[in-house]
Amino acid sequence: MGLRERKKQRTRDALIDAALDLFLTRGYEATTIDQIAAEVEVSPRTFFRYFASKEDVALSLTADEQEMFLTELVSRPLSESPFTSLTQSMRAMLGILREIDGAEASRIMKAQRLVHTTPPLLAGAMRLIRQNERRLVAEVARRMGAAPDDLQPQFIVSVFVSIGLLCMNGPTEDLHGLARRYEDLLALAERSLCPGWDQPVRSGAAEPASAPG
Repeated sequence: MGLRERKKQRTRDALIDAALDLFLTRGYEATTIDQIAAEVEVSPRTFFRYFASKEDVALSLTADEQEMFLTELVSRPLSESPFTSLTQSMRAMLGILREIDGAEASRIMKAQRLVHTTPPLLAGAMRLIRQNERRLVAEVARRMGAAPDDLQPQFIVSVFVSIGLLCMNGPTEDLHGLARRYEDLLALAERSLCPGWDQPVRSGAAEPASAPG
């Protein structure tokens, strides 16, 4: 990035850090945008150049991760089965998480704690997940040559999203532990699912033979 972009990124990160610290110490509802801006020594007007609301800044890391994941999924080879593309995209993300340390790792874990202890933010995170789920369904359907309202892409993505939700329900002691738990769940899913379960169903395919009566 150029100097201007790096400066903007530093300001954005500073606003996120200030917001997370204030939300966790003073409470999400009690914290104002003016207070967040004051911590970074910028105006509220500058805050709104980066974020639309308190919820937006609190959930910004979740939204960033979703964008990164979708970008990774789109880049996967079309020769892969849909669920393989989803799991390999997530493994690429987990590889990035394992390399994160210091301030960035602390930022991610603070955001996790905040969301899971603040009902309005947990509801907001679920809205983001559902919105992103629709985008994943559209991409999986495209890769399969199916319509987005086809049940099979929806089912495949629902299985994958359920793994992520199960991972988030566990303890969040540190970022590396979170990555390990997610990898364990992906491996469990791969062992448990029947081979070929996510292959496109072609029209005109032969029906399974009936059992002799």
